[in-house]
Amino acid sequence: MRNAVAPRVLAATLVAAAALTGCGKEQKAAAPQLPERTCFGVFARSDLEPLMGYGETVELFGPADARLSAVRRGVTCNVYVDGKGRVLAMATRQPLGQSFFWPPTDPPPPDPLPLGDKGIVWDTGARVALTCNGPKESFELELGLSGSVEHMKPGTSKALFTALTTKYLESAKQQTQCGM
Repeated sequence: MRNAVAPRVLAATLVAAAALTGCGKEQKAAAPQLPERTCFGVFARSDLEPLMGYGETVELFGPADARLSAVRRGVTCNVYVDGKGRVLAMATRQPLGQSFFWPPTDPPPPDPLPLGDKGIVWDTGARVALTCNGPKESFELELGLSGSVEHMKPGTSKALFTALTTKYLESAKQQTQCGM
C-alpha cells in the first residue's frame, strides 16, 4: 500500500515544486481528435470541433444510430474530453398526443428556432419537437443538443447550434422514419 501512495505524493510534490519555481507553465493540449462521424452518425468531425476545446482523451458514449420505435423510445450520445462533458445529443419518441414539457431556462430566454413544430435555441444548446407520420403510426419526436461553449468566441454559439440542430433534424427524421 505504501508503494502505491508514494508515486502520487512524488508527482504532487514535483508539480508543486515546478509551480513554485516557474518551470511548470500551463500549456494547453491540442484539440482532441474526434472520430470522423459521431453521435448516431449524424455529425462530422468538423461539425463538433468548435465545442471540443483542448484536451487529450475523447470518450464517446451512445448507440450507433437514432432509430427509435415504440419499444426503443430514447437515445443519448455523450462526448467527453478528458472526462469533461462537451456535447450531449438526445432523441426521444413518445406516442402521439403526448407533448414534451420544456422547463424554463436560465436567463436570457431562448430564441425561437424555426424547425419542426416547435424549436428553441439558446447559448448552450437547442431543442426541437415535431409530430411524425411514420410508416405504421404517428408519433411525437423531440431532439435536444447541448454543448460546452467556453472555448468559442462569444456570440457565435447560437448560429452553431442552429446549424447543428438543422443537420440533426434531417438525419433523425430519416433514422426514425418520420414523414415516411
